[in-house]
Amino acid sequence: MLLSELQGKDVISLYTGVNLGRIVDVEVSNDGQILSLIAEPKKFFWRMFKGKETTFKFSDVEKIGTDVILIKI
Repeated sequence: MLLSELQGKDVISLYTGVNLGRIVDVEVSNDGQILSLIAEPKKFFWRMFKGKETTFKFSDVEKIGTDVILIKI
């Protein structure tokens, strides 16, 4: 899977059902392993005023589907 394919997916928390936004970046180790994913809210005004990116470990990913990424946080 390519990074560009991950960037179009919504990130949903399994425990709360909250949409955390879409993937905007990843953190990669020196040996090429994905360490964490960074999601940002989709809505422009939400980003401007609340504006927090959500960073979560790749090990928190439960499932990567065609439209969403389910995470355990």
